[in-house]
Amino acid sequence: MDYNFSAIEKKWQAYWLNNKTFKCDGYDNTKEKFYCLDMFPYPSGAGLHVGHPEGYTATDILCRYKRMKGFNVLHPMGWDAFGLPAEQYAVETGTHPEVTTKKNVDRYREQIRMLGFSYDWDREVNTTDPKYYKWTQWIFEQLYKKGLAYVAEVPVNWCPALGTVLANEEVIDGRSERGNHPVERRPMRQWMLKITEYAERLLKDLDDLDWPESIKEMQRNWIGKSTGALVDFGVVFASGGAASPLPGESTQPEKITVFTTRCDTLFGATYMVLSPEHTLVAKWLEEGKLANADEVKAYQKKAAGKSDLERTELNKEKSGVKLNGVMGVNPVNGEQIPIFISDYVLASYGTGAIMAVPAHDERDFDFAKVFNLPIYQVVAKKGNEDVAPPSDSEQRTPGNEDVAPPSDSEQRQPYTADVAYTDIADGVMVNSGFITGLSVKDAQVKMIAWLEEQGCGRAKTQYKLRDWLFSRQRYWGEPFPVIHWEDGTQSLVDEKDLPLTLPVLQDYKPTGTGEPPLAKAAEWLNVVDPATGKKGVRETNTMPQWAGSCWYYLRYIDPLNDNAFADPELLKKWLPVDLYVGGAEHAVLHLLYARFWHKVLFDLGLVPTKEPFQRLVNQGMILGIAYKTSRGVLVPTDRVVWKDGKPYGSEEEGGEEELLTEFPAKMSKSLKNVVNPDDVVRDYGADSLRLYEMFMGPLQAVKPWSTKGVEGVFRFLKRSCKFVTENPIEDRQLTADEARALAKMVKKVGEDLEGLCFNTGISAMMVFLNEWPSKTLAREAAEKFTLCLAPFAPHLGEELWQFLGHGNTLAYEPWPSYDPAALVDNEVEIPVQVMGKLRGRIKVPVTATPDEMRSMAEQSPDVAKFLEGKTLVKVVAVPKRMVNFVVK
Repeated sequence: MDYNFSAIEKKWQAYWLNNKTFKCDGYDNTKEKFYCLDMFPYPSGAGLHVGHPEGYTATDILCRYKRMKGFNVLHPMGWDAFGLPAEQYAVETGTHPEVTTKKNVDRYREQIRMLGFSYDWDREVNTTDPKYYKWTQWIFEQLYKKGLAYVAEVPVNWCPALGTVLANEEVIDGRSERGNHPVERRPMRQWMLKITEYAERLLKDLDDLDWPESIKEMQRNWIGKSTGALVDFGVVFASGGAASPLPGESTQPEKITVFTTRCDTLFGATYMVLSPEHTLVAKWLEEGKLANADEVKAYQKKAAGKSDLERTELNKEKSGVKLNGVMGVNPVNGEQIPIFISDYVLASYGTGAIMAVPAHDERDFDFAKVFNLPIYQVVAKKGNEDVAPPSDSEQRTPGNEDVAPPSDSEQRQPYTADVAYTDIADGVMVNSGFITGLSVKDAQVKMIAWLEEQGCGRAKTQYKLRDWLFSRQRYWGEPFPVIHWEDGTQSLVDEKDLPLTLPVLQDYKPTGTGEPPLAKAAEWLNVVDPATGKKGVRETNTMPQWAGSCWYYLRYIDPLNDNAFADPELLKKWLPVDLYVGGAEHAVLHLLYARFWHKVLFDLGLVPTKEPFQRLVNQGMILGIAYKTSRGVLVPTDRVVWKDGKPYGSEEEGGEEELLTEFPAKMSKSLKNVVNPDDVVRDYGADSLRLYEMFMGPLQAVKPWSTKGVEGVFRFLKRSCKFVTENPIEDRQLTADEARALAKMVKKVGEDLEGLCFNTGISAMMVFLNEWPSKTLAREAAEKFTLCLAPFAPHLGEELWQFLGHGNTLAYEPWPSYDPAALVDNEVEIPVQVMGKLRGRIKVPVTATPDEMRSMAEQSPDVAKFLEGKTLVKVVAVPKRMVNFVVK
């Protein structure tokens, strides 16, 4: 039979769709459940490239295998379809985002069906469907009622020229990606979710999950738990007095509170840094306390034009402004120290203020060097305590050791090393008053006790995790079910009135004032309370794209339920998700947000598990081929010219050509190296694409695409087709050799599927074809080979199954079994040596005696020529191991 892959694949795709072959009809208590989830895609206009189906192929193979193993499989697909690209297209063309989104979804669905994935299409969800986002809004209302949703003024990326707020990824070097306009940080009213309330649980419960350790570590780092202390520094102004409260304020003196994980180094703090946005800076400017107010304001404006990333990780040059007219007071020694503002301190992290210990922190050290600030060592390596001069604590009177007198800074010698000494975790305190001589650990305990006793600090556990900024100044997103009333109150839309649907707008452009596009929908915007006549306006921000993806796995379980987001009984049966597969790029935010929502629903008694995804696997990226010049300039593939099998090109179109270097790189439109799966399917078939993506290497590895590799697996599929359809098939018993070959293959493929080792499972089938020992084919071998092949190449598997005389789909056929006894080899290959040198190899029965082994070795032509004319002195024959002839 010819392998007409195009006809075969269209035939079986239509069969599966028309017969709803993979429909999961509820929960079957007689079967073990397997809920397998793919990270659902955002349907862009470009469609799929060959990297997208990798994870989908892996889960499809596994789900087909699990059905054959008797599992009740839930394997759905849907669309994360709200998003910025559709809205930008609407602004540019006037096409409603709903129209664009539907077109893109239809395109993605067509491509995914073309690849033969066994999804239950009756469970398809779309986050833009009002029937879906009704429940997104309903879950938000539960968060609001639980006190986890609130409104706050937070800094955002505001572009005056575009008149809109930009996402971080839309800002490059302080300018808008679109139009290259200046972007500034501006405080705006935003909805926030208190994910910080769940920080400890989000951290602790990672230990119970079967996730890659690297992903768990990324989440731990994002949550960023730190144990330390809050320390209060006093404030004095140029007049010499402490900061005094304004009329009507608290009578407590003004203070600056910092969070530090190293309170043991307080004696080494020589300056303080506040974020440019710190409320005290604004207060002191308003009160006229700062002598260099213009300089401070100019720096604040400059810092406002930078993203948080530019101010922290990308911030290589230290800058700042000293606040002239105000000083901080170190609580442990009474020293007055200067206060700066600098953009490397963020208002959103900690308290927005830090104490700087430059001798033991690289960032503080660099800053101190720039501004010529004092640096004093307060921690030394154990055994090297004498590198630091004696502390004044030795001169204190007995009985008063726990009181820290002001230190005489003149007694301390400046730290003169070229770099900060940061390897201090196991160090010993020096120059540190009452904690001098203590280990770092003991010093921290004693310092916290002292701070608490003096009323100027306390122990504190801090998290790097910030509350989730949950609103966008966009149109294409879920509307918030919130009304703001004229008396200053706000209320939720009644649950019975959900969903609150998006109004149809003719103009999707930003208002230019910071108000979102929904502010233009006057009829939708303005409401009147029918009971009281009170007027109000709807919330005009929309939810972020993360909202719909936080809970879609729950809706798959019961997608048509109009009375709840899912039936509680079905949730008990299907949760948690047994396997979640997707890219590592979602390692932090999506997974963290989904876990947060799930834990809230768990606390409300709405889901039965504390975690949504028990096992997580990240597929590796599939790379395309890119080209670069000798100077490293990238050349798009459509400008590459091939001469004598070598790539040539130029840095600029029409420029002088040179030999280019070929290397693997991420597929992108700019490099023109995107491989379209439609082309591969047209030329080789969907089964070839599926098989190749799994054969390239381990699922989790990064792998370069090669069309020649597709050709290789295509040849294997043609051989598989001929193996079953062109060998005479006989209804007979397997020979021992046939049984052994078949058992090895079935065992290996099954074990590799369980371990997600798809590439080695495919290799086992290739080996089986190569080593099949007979000219004819026993029906048992043909059927079991077909069943093993089917999860990987389902279209060909179905066709071969039908060829073998079966009328029904093989989707639910039992996975083939094997006889373990057949795995035992009756023969073993052993080396034969003459005078210790290898002269040949022979096969002998595993039961062969030493004499039998000798006789068979002597009959081997390869060995006999080395024995000819020699006198045999001794024969060493070790059963199943080797034969060695000693001659002279």
